[in-house]
Amino acid sequence: MAPSTTPDAPFGRMLTAMITPMRADGSVDVDGAAELAAHLVDECRHDGLVINGTTGESPTTNDAEKESVLRAVVETVGDRAVIVFGAGSNDTRHSIELAGMAQRAGADGLLTVCPYYNKPPQEGIYRHMTAIADASDLPVMLYDIPGRAGVPIESETLIRLAAHPRIVAVKDAKADLFASSQVMAATDLAYYSGDDNLNLAWLSQGAVGFVSVVGHVAGAELHEMIELYRSGDVTGALAIHRRLLPVVTAIMTRTQGVIAVKAALSLLGKPSGVVRAPLVDATPEFTARLREDLITGGIKVEAAE
Repeated sequence: MAPSTTPDAPFGRMLTAMITPMRADGSVDVDGAAELAAHLVDECRHDGLVINGTTGESPTTNDAEKESVLRAVVETVGDRAVIVFGAGSNDTRHSIELAGMAQRAGADGLLTVCPYYNKPPQEGIYRHMTAIADASDLPVMLYDIPGRAGVPIESETLIRLAAHPRIVAVKDAKADLFASSQVMAATDLAYYSGDDNLNLAWLSQGAVGFVSVVGHVAGAELHEMIELYRSGDVTGALAIHRRLLPVVTAIMTRTQGVIAVKAALSLLGKPSGVVRAPLVDATPEFTARLREDLITGGIKVEAAE
């Protein structure tokens, strides 16, 4: 099955920002990454994956590790899912290098996060994003997440960036639905919800899909939510939203997302492993409560030992 893309949803509709599985010694589990990618695409109805996002622990993986995971995922599911590579950083030169590597490794698109920590002005953000878009032939999804980056991509900047022929989408984790509606009305940018807490709300504002974290454990349900909403069954979409509330709460609100998702995948018997410092692994107490919340949300977990 070929990757599912349309002009209005250039990266597909149901994507997850995939973790990077690790072995017990903290090394990258490339085989586990391939296995997890196949599970998400073939069993959880994903038509896209984001590799090397923050959920993939991009701050603490080196470039060789990033490339090895990307190549493994492309080889495993690249014929049936859109593979987006997180090429953003707070160093424009490094991001350009990553964009070139991603194209050579077979990625279908790039995710470019707003530069974090160094807090550039809007002109700096504009130049950073256009430099990355100019560095390859791949379409680009901008990632607007001021809670992590420290600065937003302002609406005026987004509208300017939309003029670039390869900047085609936004992953929004800014939670300003009204401002983003104005950008959508003024441009052809495809918006993806980057905040699982607001997935249904984003659909109501015109988002074309999700770049999820909760999708690791509820991808099929979120895919169905999108389908129901787009078919006009808002009540059905709302029912899924409400059923998943305990799952979203458990993964997105109680600790850092990578920590929660790796614990959740472990409960499902899927490749996950440890996290790298400065993150810390989930405690037994957190995991026990997580198990309860997943079960309440209708997620099947392995039997407790």
